[in-house]
Amino acid sequence: MSTVVLIHGGLWDDDMDADRFWRRPGIVTGLERRGIEVLAPDRPPRAPSWAAEADQLATVLPDRMVTLVAGSNGCSTAVRLALMRPDRVARLLLAWPATAGDPDVDARTRQGLTDCGAAPRVIDALLAGQTLRGQTDEELATVSAFVGVLPSVPENATHQRRTVDALLGILPGAVERPGCPEPPRPEFPAVAETFIDVVAEFARA
Repeated sequence: MSTVVLIHGGLWDDDMDADRFWRRPGIVTGLERRGIEVLAPDRPPRAPSWAAEADQLATVLPDRMVTLVAGSNGCSTAVRLALMRPDRVARLLLAWPATAGDPDVDARTRQGLTDCGAAPRVIDALLAGQTLRGQTDEELATVSAFVGVLPSVPENATHQRRTVDALLGILPGAVERPGCPEPPRPEFPAVAETFIDVVAEFARA
């Protein structure tokens, strides 16, 4: 049986967790109906760095190879986890990867993190990165897992198409999977079953 570990989006958001991102939209039960074993842990809510998040989530990985499926800012955690534990991560699906380095997006995110009480040095660490927050492009190029990248359709300021294109060019052998809106968005239910099929196919391939 294939095992999928779902890593939800959000960044220091009190109302964003695995339940809102993966369970309530029906993704967990949909994958289970397709014969996939699913783990959907909550990300640490106030982690000071992407590496700290990955350290904590590494403890939930089973003692076998898995597929990581990450959404939005969770993609930064998932990549860091794949780099830390190549012996556990066979496949990595980056869904709706959050765009790094956009001045307007970063300014809004910085203000949100400040309002949550994050120290300036923590904010700088969380926003640092090139194509993806939390890692350099050189680090991305060393990911050994098979990678899929799934764009936000339609794209938006937080999840821009240019990020997907850049990841496809940097990650060795990465492939694009059919895009859709993110699960918290009201447009997602109409495409939920298609998205679940894409994830199940990716995990089994």
